[in-house]
Amino acid sequence: PVTIYYAFKQSETGKNGAVSRTGWETFLEAVIAAGFAVGGTWPMRTERQGRLISNDTNALASSIVLVCRPFDESAPMATRSEFLATLRAELGTRIRLLQSGNITPVDLPQSSIGPGMEIFTRYSRVLESDGSKMSVGNALAAINDILEEVLADQEGDYDPATRFAISWFEQHGTSQGSFGDADNLARARNTAIDGLSRTGIVESGSGKVRLIDSSEYSSTWALSPGDNVTVWEATHRMILAHDTGGVDEAGGLVSQFGVDLSNRCKDLAYRLYSICEQKRWAESAVSYNGLVASWPEILRSADSQAIEQQGALI
Repeated sequence: PVTIYYAFKQSETGKNGAVSRTGWETFLEAVIAAGFAVGGTWPMRTERQGRLISNDTNALASSIVLVCRPFDESAPMATRSEFLATLRAELGTRIRLLQSGNITPVDLPQSSIGPGMEIFTRYSRVLESDGSKMSVGNALAAINDILEEVLADQEGDYDPATRFAISWFEQHGTSQGSFGDADNLARARNTAIDGLSRTGIVESGSGKVRLIDSSEYSSTWALSPGDNVTVWEATHRMILAHDTGGVDEAGGLVSQFGVDLSNRCKDLAYRLYSICEQKRWAESAVSYNGLVASWPEILRSADSQAIEQQGALI
């Protein structure tokens, strides 16, 4: 095996404003042309949090080590549809493993490239529908599409209000939209605007609807018995707590929400970061990425606070 240490900005902006990864494409083409197949990628935490270049930016949080082996000359060919079917069957599991390892949202697209290229380079070539050889660029685009599918599929675990909020956020962010459009979307998600207003995640009036920004939630809020907190509300209360009070404040909310709801908040942060990256909403993206980056410390703080509370009761 050969290991190659690689560090590159997570994305570049193309001529049309779309996110591209030409650096990765050029690099991987060179690796494959040199006779190697990619066996995997290992993100490494090499950048100190809080360094000047990363403050209020989405700077690279990890470097990547690629594990390569000599290309198997007897490898079979595959059609585009066969390659995509294998990606869907295998890549989702690998992405969820990366998430469980607390790979930050800003690094997840890069970290997903390795498992995807492992599948791509297990074939001698992948043939497009016109019989031409699939380029590395097209393979990377397919890997990114599967990543988006995996993050979107996790929405099935959320409550109807959260599913509405994700779709509305993707269209409008926290800006206003028409009540009619919001009502139609809410009905499709098996909920209603009146109910969403009562949960406190949207503001409705004068024919307009908007999502409440995390900064507008109360900083003195506490969970009461019988409260039915949506994943969307819990996530944004944790964002506010983390942004204003750090890991201890966020850990206090984890203690109140419990492990299951808190883990869903972490998953939602991945999805919302992806939306913010596509929309170029840098400020919101930083908050979602920061929540996941601090997750181990948040959990440790939550455990510590739980032990203190138990000791006080005894």
